[in-house]
Amino acid sequence: MCVPSVASSVDVASLASRLRTGVWRLARRLRSEADVDLSPTLQAALGTLDRHGPMTPGAFARHEQIRKPTATRTIAALVERGLVERTPDPLDRRVSWLQLSSQGRRLLGRVRRRHDAFLAARLAALRPEELATLERAAGILERLTEGPGTPSEGPEG
Repeated sequence: MCVPSVASSVDVASLASRLRTGVWRLARRLRSEADVDLSPTLQAALGTLDRHGPMTPGAFARHEQIRKPTATRTIAALVERGLVERTPDPLDRRVSWLQLSSQGRRLLGRVRRRHDAFLAARLAALRPEELATLERAAGILERLTEGPGTPSEGPEG
């Protein structure tokens, strides 16, 4: 594995390990706080459909960065639970469109509110300078998770 050099005393490999562990633990804790019987994969799929609106199964697979057979299984599980609706394209009946059902939208809203409440309570206990650091880190984490490949350069360039 090639680790990029950093013009400071930061041990990038150690930081990567700490971030991986911290993000994983936070994600696990948020899943437990959500109090829903829905796998992280299905929760992420609902979020994708909410953020990007109606889409075809192929577009869904690309957004989730998964293979089409995996997307097919994920979509089937969501449709079976009544969380996603599949609608045939009026011009090409071979194509279907996916969108959140009202039940899926309600569930996703409930999960997000619980996640936000948990994090807000934890954040409220931090010092102002820690909050400022996390605010900057949130932007960096968003860049790290933008699509496949290397994160785009930030303003520091």
